[in-house]
Amino acid sequence: MNDGYETLIITFSEPIEVLDGRFEDIDTWGVDSLKKWVDDYETTRFTPINGYTAVITSEYNMKPVREWLEHYMPIVEMKEL
Repeated sequence: MNDGYETLIITFSEPIEVLDGRFEDIDTWGVDSLKKWVDDYETTRFTPINGYTAVITSEYNMKPVREWLEHYMPIVEMKEL
């Protein structure tokens, strides 16, 4: 990982595919998936590693992304690397 990037490993209690259904109203969200929502933050990337777990990296937008995820997504575990 490049210096200056923060990394989170997040395990959700629901499949990522199910969570993507929350973004079905593209006019409201501007995207149609959780990955695209996270990726829309500059320097931030969402990489699924299985059906329930993803790695998120960000150079400087991790705080708002993390706060939103903690508030709106069902998370089982969140680890910082």
